[in-house]
Amino acid sequence: MVEIRRLRVWHETVYRYARPVGFGEHRMMFRPRDSHDLRLLDATLAITPHPSEVRWLHDVFGNSIAVARFEDLARELRFESCILIDHFEGETPDYPIAGYARTYPVSYDRAEIPDLARLIERTYPDPEHRVDGWAKSFLSHPGGADTWGLLSSLTKAIPHAFRYETRVTEGVQDPADTLKSASGTCRDFALLMIEAARALGFAARFVSGYLYSPNAAGAGRAGGGSTHAWVQIYLPGAGWVEFDPTNGIVGNRDLIRVAVARDPAQARPLSGSYLGASEDFLGVSVNVVVTSADDKSALG
Repeated sequence: MVEIRRLRVWHETVYRYARPVGFGEHRMMFRPRDSHDLRLLDATLAITPHPSEVRWLHDVFGNSIAVARFEDLARELRFESCILIDHFEGETPDYPIAGYARTYPVSYDRAEIPDLARLIERTYPDPEHRVDGWAKSFLSHPGGADTWGLLSSLTKAIPHAFRYETRVTEGVQDPADTLKSASGTCRDFALLMIEAARALGFAARFVSGYLYSPNAAGAGRAGGGSTHAWVQIYLPGAGWVEFDPTNGIVGNRDLIRVAVARDPAQARPLSGSYLGASEDFLGVSVNVVVTSADDKSALG
């Protein structure tokens, strides 16, 4: 069964400075791509002060990027994005995993390997093999030989055993540090799962987007109120499948995908620079509100 939700996402980021400063180029990843599970109905973008130029491009992963340039000085730089989408949700892939890939280990088609190779390759140091050992420990769990059960167990283990924390600063922890501390942000948990999946031979990539919490108070959902991060893993026959290790979500339910990348640094929702002294920067605030635009319906 596919459930359809019409959702509205309001995303505001405000940078504040002690005195008027100049601004370098800023790159934004706010606009989701149309797909079979996400239909973009409307999108607006307001920037203050008004940029001298805004241009759009697609990056190497096909993500939609807006690039703004500025001439005016200001004590505040504000970005406000609003999108309206239809989201087609399910807890299992639209297509079943190919028969030969339903049990672990999984092999990929020879024609796909050149395109998946960098997404299978480990990219973060693990000198004590902590991440490697943690990932392989799930092979001994009940159902560990079943591909879907293995990845589901891995996804749901993180919210059970790890402590979610918010962190305003950019960047991510090394996966080994996240594992050692048993705590982190959604970005940290996504990266840990990516490296664990790669240790098991899966192609995995980082996803940046938004999280919808059906409960108005966001109960049971970590990562609301800001941008969110999770994982896609490539499964033969099913394609790229969503896994959110912060909330234990398997499938795309409540996950609004905006950008995908090999590494978190390639999927920053907003990045740029200012022209001034370091002490001029007072701080940044990010607010995200995801609401249902109408009553949901279901198709069977």
